Amino acid sequence: MNGGESAGEWREIDRFSGGVGWIAHPDERMQRASHALVAGGGVWVVDPVDAPGLDDLLADLGPVRGVVVLLDRHTRDAATVARRHDVPVWVPDFFDGVAEDLDAPVERFGHDLADTGYVAREVVNSRLWQEALLLDRDRGVLVVPEAVGTAEYFLAGDERLGVHPMLRLSPPSALSALDPDRVLVGHGTGVHDDAARALADALQGSRARTPALAVKTVRSVFPF
Repeated sequence: MNGGESAGEWREIDRFSGGVGWIAHPDERMQRASHALVAGGGVWVVDPVDAPGLDDLLADLGPVRGVVVLLDRHTRDAATVARRHDVPVWVPDFFDGVAEDLDAPVERFGHDLADTGYVAREVVNSRLWQEALLLDRDRGVLVVPEAVGTAEYFLAGDERLGVHPMLRLSPPSALSALDPDRVLVGHGTGVHDDAARALADALQGSRARTPALAVKTVRSVFPF
């Protein structure tokens, strides 16, 4: 959902030395997660869904330097939060048609997200889906907004991290050969324990577990 959304209740997730996350509507199935990353002398708010008291949470981390959109469908409340903090919304260079939807100043970025230590990579770049990840190799932090997640509809079997149902038959190659200490996702809580193994397992087992996920999804809609 875009612009002006406000949550009545919200839940903090993913707190670590480099930031914190929150789920603005904990009861919703999609489990939309937002994050604030501490880097480059300030705070970078990623794919935010606004929530009461959010500014107090951010103030405890430092000054907000920017808001980041990592998925073309995740404009969410990015413009609202950016205007409130008088900062631009940062959008990957390869995104089409996103900047025009944001009622806030926009900064484009390519490989580096300013001086944060985070680099961006294309995850998906198609007419229907544009997604970037953020990676800080020194701190072992990987942020993936949509291609993988931990909300129930991503997970098959005993997965701790799952590939998005629409990408399971061909997981994005950009996620291969990464060795993160933690994975922060746009849907669900992050993975902070043995994250590299969880990511490798998600990618390697993605196609084989697709039928199990399909059955699980059907049963959630039409319980037997």
